[in-house]
Amino acid sequence: MARKAATREQLAGAARAALGSGRRLEAVERVVGGSKKGVYRLVMDDATTAIAYLWSDAENYWPAAEHDDDLTDPFSPGSGLDLFQAAHARLESLGVRVPALRLIDRDGSHGPAGLAIVEDVQGENLEAFLARDRSAAAPVMARLAESLEAMRGHRAPVYGKVAVVDGGERSRGTSCEGVVLDRALRDLTEAASRDSRVADARDRLRERLFDLAAAVSPRAEYAVVHGELGPDHVLVDAEGNPVLIDIEGLMYFDVEWEHVFLRIRLHDAYQPLSASGLDGDRLALYTLAQRLSLTAGPLRLLDGDFPDRDFMAGIAEYNLKRALESAHA
Repeated sequence: MARKAATREQLAGAARAALGSGRRLEAVERVVGGSKKGVYRLVMDDATTAIAYLWSDAENYWPAAEHDDDLTDPFSPGSGLDLFQAAHARLESLGVRVPALRLIDRDGSHGPAGLAIVEDVQGENLEAFLARDRSAAAPVMARLAESLEAMRGHRAPVYGKVAVVDGGERSRGTSCEGVVLDRALRDLTEAASRDSRVADARDRLRERLFDLAAAVSPRAEYAVVHGELGPDHVLVDAEGNPVLIDIEGLMYFDVEWEHVFLRIRLHDAYQPLSASGLDGDRLALYTLAQRLSLTAGPLRLLDGDFPDRDFMAGIAEYNLKRALESAHA
């Protein structure tokens, strides 16, 4: 069933509050992407624009799953205004570029509840930039590396979502690697229930996960990581600065988790972002865990009415094959 887009009438009051009462909202355009929230470009009558983020059940394509509402689970869905606001504040405090806030509407005073309006960074995303001209993207990658280093340099003695940790609470589990192992085992079970190839290799993959987890040494400090920092989650502004978006999953965690995700998404374009001192045992465990996550997650999303089905199926198939290779390592 197709989702019903937010309308100009619904967002007109919020747009005026965010951008000035002398302007009138001319158009609302749904922006491609956003599987957990609605993303809309607001176009005013003087051509001023902004981006509206809308968190609601009607905008979330993901089928409900266990632990969805448990914010003490670092990997529960990174969705919601509270998570966004905490992540935005933390990244700004570290000097990491994020879209500037124009309005937060928590209770529906100006329109739908659970709404944020932010700066419209109209440059292309890093994925498109790299595909068009990798050499021209080199300064952006260098600045992104600086942002990652700033995030890595901010430490916490406990892991978990930034909103949870900065709020003085603790996450469940005893270690990052333990949380990752538990999640990977759930993803393995879920993927096996949807694809016979994973089911056939399930025992080997399970044994491989336990072997990799057993090799990881304890750690007592954790860095700020985006969690899903693919090149599609980095915009490039007019000055060539990287701008992080989809930040609700921001957490204190092992920095290796971030770099595994970057390696998977960027392939040979990753090199400018490489960092010294990463733990090889964590990298090995987290690579297999993310392959399983990028198999199970897209397959679960396809149970619903997510529109770009071929794209999501391709993600699942690619990572499924890489995970199966690990079963024979």
